[in-house]
Amino acid sequence: MKIWMTTFLILGLTFGPASFVAVQEIRSLNPSEEQQQKEKTEKKKKAYTLLEQVVDEAQLLRLPENRARVQIGAADLLWERNEGRARTLFALAADGVVEMMRNASANPGPDERRGPNRVRTGGPLRQELILAVAGHDATLAYQLLASTRPSTPPPGTDNLRINSDDNLEERLLAQVAQLDPRLALQHAEQMLDRGQYSRSLGQVLAQLQAKDKEAAAKLEDKLVKRLLSANILSTLEAGPLALSLLRPGPRPAESNPAPSPASLSNYPQVLAPSTYTSLLGNVIEAALKALPPPAGSQRSANNFRSRARGPGGGGGGQNSATTEPTAAELEQGNARRLLGGLQMMLSQIDQYLPGRSHAVRQKMTELGLANNSRAAMIQVDRGMQQGTSDSLLAAAPSAPQIMQSRIYQQAALVALDEGNADRARQIANDHLEPRARESVLRAVEFRQTSGKIDSSKMAEVRQTLAGLRSDDERIDLLLQLSGSARENNPNLAVELLNEARQFTNRRATNYRQLEQQLMVADAFRDLEPARSFEILEAGIVQLNELLTAAATLSGFEVNVFQDGELPLEGRNGLNNMVVRYGQVLGLLATSDFDQSQTLANRFQLSEPRILARLSIVRSMLGKEPGFRSRGSGPGRFGQNIFIRRGQ
Repeated sequence: MKIWMTTFLILGLTFGPASFVAVQEIRSLNPSEEQQQKEKTEKKKKAYTLLEQVVDEAQLLRLPENRARVQIGAADLLWERNEGRARTLFALAADGVVEMMRNASANPGPDERRGPNRVRTGGPLRQELILAVAGHDATLAYQLLASTRPSTPPPGTDNLRINSDDNLEERLLAQVAQLDPRLALQHAEQMLDRGQYSRSLGQVLAQLQAKDKEAAAKLEDKLVKRLLSANILSTLEAGPLALSLLRPGPRPAESNPAPSPASLSNYPQVLAPSTYTSLLGNVIEAALKALPPPAGSQRSANNFRSRARGPGGGGGGQNSATTEPTAAELEQGNARRLLGGLQMMLSQIDQYLPGRSHAVRQKMTELGLANNSRAAMIQVDRGMQQGTSDSLLAAAPSAPQIMQSRIYQQAALVALDEGNADRARQIANDHLEPRARESVLRAVEFRQTSGKIDSSKMAEVRQTLAGLRSDDERIDLLLQLSGSARENNPNLAVELLNEARQFTNRRATNYRQLEQQLMVADAFRDLEPARSFEILEAGIVQLNELLTAAATLSGFEVNVFQDGELPLEGRNGLNNMVVRYGQVLGLLATSDFDQSQTLANRFQLSEPRILARLSIVRSMLGKEPGFRSRGSGPGRFGQNIFIRRGQ
């Protein structure tokens, strides 16, 4: 017994520490939920600390729009952590918007009117503020909508401001419906009581049907009754609203599940079948009142829309002096618009009101609308968004001539997505002109090369690269090949990116080359982040030089800066590039916060530094990083970029 105990003790002393180390290693490889939560908490702590630094630094900015934009973004991020602080920042941003509008009320000088950074009215920033607040507190959003409404509009923008206010209120209403259905119902009813027939009411109704069926039924009843009892030809908005409610068809039966808010289309099915039929009949009755315009008359509903704004309403020049349309002219213009809208709904009329089909078609023929090429183009375009290669090929011959090449090109690319490269080639060779054909054939070649890539094919890849016409195409191919290899062969993906880096490892001479560097840096992000930081650091050095040069030339050759400060909104290529660099730094921050912050601080000017640091904060808090630059969107830079360019 003593021998066994001694042996057991020796084994325990010998292997015990090793076993303990092994367990510790396993735990380190598989962190517990507690460890993950601790890391998440630490990330948030770093992010909020950095956010407060950004807010403090933003107070030194001169442009009220820059300060307000940072305050809006910071308040949006702080709401869950510190609602009181977020409300204060939203209020400060509202003060900045009011200041911008007050400044815009004065007539700007000639220098201020010139260039992309001319004095702004504050309208877009006001919209950004209101909609950001609406995501958290609908009541506060409506309060700020009222408090930021300018009492004195800028010269020459009176009616334009009214239209902008109406549009903002419509967008706000649609967003509030997701957060507070009852409040949305209250404001929708007030809108109807004022005689406003916003097309956003259809979206509100759809949101209510998904969240509050009782409120939805109440709004549907009031909305349709107003449209049925009103003369929809006497106002410009009632007809388009009715058509937007009718185009999708009636609401499915109650046995079908209601659509979720995330899946709602621009024109959801919101009307019960009986209500749908009644409204469709009413619209047809109004449209049948349309008469051919008098000979030589150029008046149309669209002309009425522009002239109804009156002087200063955006028509300018000759339109400002044009007399207002008479009530009869307005009704006839609206009737013709309704009839034109029914062109897209002939199949629904045949299905739900077959007895009116002949009269509608006869009236269209009478007004020369029976063979409207614009309607045909819209129908074909819709088919392209949903069609298979077979359906696209079937639709192409009957499409307008101007559309056919595009449809055939789309059919070839869809065939490629369906895995039928031979058919894609055949469509391209049979139906496309040389330039479009070459684009599709190259897309096929790239797709096939990426599908069979492995380490043994590098010589073949280099041979393909040598045959391409430009470095742009070589970089695109290497990025696509790397993306295909990254999951199963990350080492090969890195090798391909190193090849791409050889083409981008130079001083950029245009924005396209800077963007290519960004694409390569972003592709390295999940594989070798250190390479990403190296590429970004060189780019930031060059951006600093470009920003310094732009500041020097401001007012002479370029107007990137405004009042000596870089606007935080992406308005031009240089602004957008700064935003894009900030976005990639934000994405990298989740793997190396300190290095991302170090590179953000390499920006010499406070404006790009603030943009980059805000992107880092957003990414650390699980949000999409960065302000959205014009023309940019979410997703990995360079993803399928070659194929997109060929479309």
